[in-house]
Amino acid sequence: MVELEPSALPGAQIIDLMMLVIDVTKGMQTQSAECLVIGQIACQKLVVVLNKTDLLPEGKRQAAIEKMTKKMQKTLEHTRFRGAPIIPVAARPGGPDAPETEAPQGIPELIELLTSQISIPRRDPSGPFLMSVDHCFSIKGQGTVMTGTILSGSVSLGDSVEIPTLKVVRKVKSMQMFHTPVTSAVQGDRLGICVTQFDPKLLERGLVCAPESLHTVHAALVSVEKIPYFRGSLQTKAKFHITVGHETVMGRVMFFSPAPDSFDHEPVLDSFDFSQEYLFQEQYLCPGSVPAETDGGEADRRVGQASEGRCPRQQWALVEFEKPVTCPRLCLVIGSRLDADIHANTCRLAFHGVLLHGLEDKNYAESALPGLRVYKLKHKHGVVERVMDDYSVIGRSLFKKETNIQLFVGLKVHLSTGELGVIASAFGQSGKFKVHIPGGLSPESKKILTPTLKKRGRAGRGEEAGQPEPVQHVALSLSFKRYVFDTHKRMVQSP
Repeated sequence: MVELEPSALPGAQIIDLMMLVIDVTKGMQTQSAECLVIGQIACQKLVVVLNKTDLLPEGKRQAAIEKMTKKMQKTLEHTRFRGAPIIPVAARPGGPDAPETEAPQGIPELIELLTSQISIPRRDPSGPFLMSVDHCFSIKGQGTVMTGTILSGSVSLGDSVEIPTLKVVRKVKSMQMFHTPVTSAVQGDRLGICVTQFDPKLLERGLVCAPESLHTVHAALVSVEKIPYFRGSLQTKAKFHITVGHETVMGRVMFFSPAPDSFDHEPVLDSFDFSQEYLFQEQYLCPGSVPAETDGGEADRRVGQASEGRCPRQQWALVEFEKPVTCPRLCLVIGSRLDADIHANTCRLAFHGVLLHGLEDKNYAESALPGLRVYKLKHKHGVVERVMDDYSVIGRSLFKKETNIQLFVGLKVHLSTGELGVIASAFGQSGKFKVHIPGGLSPESKKILTPTLKKRGRAGRGEEAGQPEPVQHVALSLSFKRYVFDTHKRMVQSP
């Protein structure tokens, strides 16, 4: 059980019961709302404490408490904590300067309520030892003590433990739980571990684990979900404060989703499938989101938006950390904008998710990302300039002059007259290209594309006889996939 503050986001991963303390004279504040958001992500049970009831005028105290209770009940109505118990207290009547003789009000009732709400969670001693350290200090003549909560596994006297961020391994000299010496401890226990020859200044908060059981990652693939109270959009390439494990670092995100025909697939929250293809998104997709402008025009602005406003059931992000982090797989990830004004009436918590796959290689952009099959769906439009023969036409306005057309050779294009063609080669140096029509041009298309001669001009107007009329406008369209991390810049035909 923790009274949670957003500044201590790493602690969100070890909560069994949340106690949300509200100043009864002020009600919900920005940080209170953020605590409630984190509670919905990280735990199942909540108790609301209305504190400072002693500051309410005695004659109006009960009415004010009842009014605030109803407000909180309404606030919780659309959360997982609907119906959570709410209790009034005065933890320190008169404030911090009041005499010690002033007895707290409502605390025995609060303790009784907490006792009724707490259940002993099931603890699993199997798996690798992992402990979340929140304090580290030295005891003269004994060694360095690390206190924290065991997240998984178990530990015994004499075991070797690793401080993974420092790559330091030490043996457990002694252990205590609430000042009582113990020889072993398991998941969920609060524990103090004493080791020797370790400088406590090197570790204030962090993780301790079984040797070589944790890895340091430079980037990660995360299943993400937007926090609905965050007012802004989640844009690809944006930076957020990323809380993962026991660290909060800056990270840049890139969002992607399933291919549109897989939008309704059941979410998978314990693994990431590298064999699947994924659709790049300029931003996280949610109902009412408007895609950002791209270079591909109107067609590309619709890329990533499902028909009729549908959104995928699961979305992911590639998170690239500004400095490496050490954390277990499947740990909680929270993205936030902690640099925003804390006094503004806005939620700073943007998204949450689960870390599915960490990229350990420092050079992951070259070694790992090419295996991530995220593509952009592109649409290009051009026109037929002229006919070469019954099976070939010359096109233009599909590519820029500097484009390497060889990358597009073999891709299919559609003519507005109905024929299907294949880009055969570049034609000259101006971005024009040759299209092969396997089925040949229809007589109607040839008539449209064949220039006719102008009639002889009137005398004195300077018009020359026998000049060809331009061909009628016949459009070419090309749809293809461009893989974001493909170092060979290959283009793949879109279905």
